[in-house]
Amino acid sequence: MDIRNVYCVGRNYRLHAAELGNEVPASPMIFMKPSHAAVSLDNARLPVTGSQGDVHFEMELVFYVARPFESGISPDDLFSHMTVGLDLTLRGVQDVLKAKGHPWLPAKGFRNSAPLGRWLPFSGMSTLDQADFTLLLNGVEAQRGNAGDMVFGLRELAEFVGERYGLGAGDVLFTGTPAGVGSLKDGDRFELRWDGQTIGSGQVSLEV
Repeated sequence: MDIRNVYCVGRNYRLHAAELGNEVPASPMIFMKPSHAAVSLDNARLPVTGSQGDVHFEMELVFYVARPFESGISPDDLFSHMTVGLDLTLRGVQDVLKAKGHPWLPAKGFRNSAPLGRWLPFSGMSTLDQADFTLLLNGVEAQRGNAGDMVFGLRELAEFVGERYGLGAGDVLFTGTPAGVGSLKDGDRFELRWDGQTIGSGQVSLEV
C-alpha cells in the first residue's frame, strides 16, 4: 500500500509516559516521520542505524487513511486498514533534542524507523478494544497494549490531526506506545501480533 504522510502520537499511554518520566499531555502530541521511514516487515533482515546510540522499540497500532478527512467523519469511514508497527527511536539523540527544545526528526525519522506489519481490514471502532496487540522480542513478550488504554482515542486523534494538518488517502497514523519500551540489539528477532496472530516479524541488523 502506498504511504504518504506518517503522523505519530507521543505519550498516548499513561504508563509509557511515566516510565520515561514525562507528563501526560493535555492534548495530543503530534510529530511526523518521512515516508521513507516506513518499511514492510516480511520476516527478513531489518537494517537500522547503530552508530548513534541505543535504538529503542515502541510498538503501536497504526491506521491507514482511505479517503480525505472531513469534519465529523467516523473513523469507520476514514480508515480502511490497520496493523501493528514500531516507532523506532534513537533515545539518546531524542534526550539531547528535548533538552535543547529542538524537533525530534533526527531521533525519529531515520530510514526504516517505521516498520509495519501486514495490513488488516479495519473492523471498526466497536471491536477495536476487544483484542490486545503485542511485541515478542526473541520469543519473550516485551510489550502488550490495548486501544482502550489510549489517553486520546482514535476518533479524537483523527479529528485533531485532520482539522489541523489534514488527512488524505495514503496517510498513516501511529497512535502511541504502551509501557515496556527498550533497546534493540544486533540480531534480535521480533514479532508483532494482533489478537494473538503474527502479522509482522524480522531480525534487527544494526549498521555502524
